[in-house]
Amino acid sequence: MSIKQKILIVDDDANIAELISLYLTKEMFDTQVAPDGESAIAACRSYEPDLMILDLMLPGIDGYQVCREVRTFTRIPIIMLSAKGEIFDKVLGLELGADDYMEKPFDSRELVARVKALIRRSKATGELNAAAQAPSDQQIVRFPDLEINLTNYSVLYMGRIVEMPPKELELLYFLASSPNRVYTREQLLDQLWGYEYLGDTRTVDVHIKRIREKIHDHASWRIATIWRVGYKFEVSSSNT
Repeated sequence: MSIKQKILIVDDDANIAELISLYLTKEMFDTQVAPDGESAIAACRSYEPDLMILDLMLPGIDGYQVCREVRTFTRIPIIMLSAKGEIFDKVLGLELGADDYMEKPFDSRELVARVKALIRRSKATGELNAAAQAPSDQQIVRFPDLEINLTNYSVLYMGRIVEMPPKELELLYFLASSPNRVYTREQLLDQLWGYEYLGDTRTVDVHIKRIREKIHDHASWRIATIWRVGYKFEVSSSNT
């Protein structure tokens, strides 16, 4: 018998939480509801969910603070829900380590699809890391003054460790693993988010912007924008 994967639903609106739980239960997930930020953090430790659906507008500790705190002890996928649709709110959520962001009102079928996709990707990443218990060059890419290590989720730039949320690091690693190859935004979303994205593709742009703020163009390499197409990790011919 397969073990049901656990989803923590954090929302102070009991009707919304119940609706989400109903849809996920029908898809054979186990669910638990937390109505506020403090109980959400406690449930993350005791319930040990495989994924968290997190509303931003919570009594007491808001969703942003919950995300920040949860990211100090677990890398479980987090989907943020919010009635706020401004790009600033999405950027802040992603900066704090959320893996996805959906605006209210949302389509329940789309939410379930995103949950499944993030669970699949998280499981695949976990299996990959478990198979690479010893450090391996297969999990590390190196360029002058830059080392991206997917085994321990670290980035070394100009001799110092750069803090990056998991999704930023995965995006940087993915691009750098295929130097000079151009990827469309849609391809990056499909590869790293694990589904055909049903919103705007600015999610990729936001992550690229944050990466560029932390590591700058180098004489040997850079993250290049391909106008109206996407991005590539561009390296000079002497480094390919």
